[in-house]
Amino acid sequence: MSDAGADEKEATAPAEPADPPAGGESVFTVVVAAAANLGIALAKAVAGVISGSSAMLSEAAHSFADTVTELLLLTSLKRSEKPADEEHPLGYGGERYVWALLAAVATFVGGAVFSLYDGIHTLVAGEDLGDPLVSYIVLAVAFVLEGFSLRTAVRQARGAAARTRTPFRTYLRRTPDTAVKAVVLEDSAALAGLLLAAGGLLGGQLTGSGVWDGIASLGIGALLLWVAWVLGRSNAELLVGRPLPASVRDGIREVLLGVEHVEAVLELTTLVQGPREALVAAKVDFRDASTAAQIEWACEDASRRLRERYPAVQRVYLDPTPGFAQRRTEGLNPW
Repeated sequence: MSDAGADEKEATAPAEPADPPAGGESVFTVVVAAAANLGIALAKAVAGVISGSSAMLSEAAHSFADTVTELLLLTSLKRSEKPADEEHPLGYGGERYVWALLAAVATFVGGAVFSLYDGIHTLVAGEDLGDPLVSYIVLAVAFVLEGFSLRTAVRQARGAAARTRTPFRTYLRRTPDTAVKAVVLEDSAALAGLLLAAGGLLGGQLTGSGVWDGIASLGIGALLLWVAWVLGRSNAELLVGRPLPASVRDGIREVLLGVEHVEAVLELTTLVQGPREALVAAKVDFRDASTAAQIEWACEDASRRLRERYPAVQRVYLDPTPGFAQRRTEGLNPW
């Protein structure tokens, strides 16, 4: 399926009243990830001190950073649920992306920087290797817990992708539910980091050199840099203002042009405000012979049709505008 077709299906999928709210699923997913990462972080830190492994300490920093990230994501979910008020007439949906962006920064500062520093320090100064047995045990347990957390996040993402008839990868790349996206990416990176740490321990055990441990730490740091970049870019894009996909915008124009009394859609602006929330604003040229009552009815009919076809569209603002305004902006004679 093409991305354009997937975008259209994602936006046009009917609401499922029987489905649990996306926010509830996301909160559960984030809580599971946070609980798993906190326990794993403590165990890795102890194992790193006992074994003297820089890779294990890097993994401990990785898990602590993930825990902070999940707490920030949980904050974002709670604060973004507040209803619109007089001071915030468009709601608090944008807070989701502010806190999620801070979570990406936490991943960079708390995990990537420490891991890179620890890896470079190990390569330059060397390290005394201890008994790796405890580290191997911790890594094995961590792999199981991280796998369970990842399974929970992937199950939610796959369920949402199936409901919208969108390929999983396309959904994960384009979804505005950055909490689930963050957990999937971070847990995937965590599993890869565990394998790197195990490789560093094994290399040091076989060769007696701490170089392998340092290389593993650098690999973990690079992995966290990538995760922080992907999540930071995604949240920054949503904060700046991401429009609905082009195929969906075309569909919105089609709906508006199908409303009685509408002559043309002169200007269309769309804005993603949250996982299930979008805004549509348009300058619409109505027939010159239409009465004020007919224009009011047409605006209500257009809003109803848009919400039926695109359940995520929560706010519709239509501005009746004479068609000659467009001609003037194009440098043509408006008359």
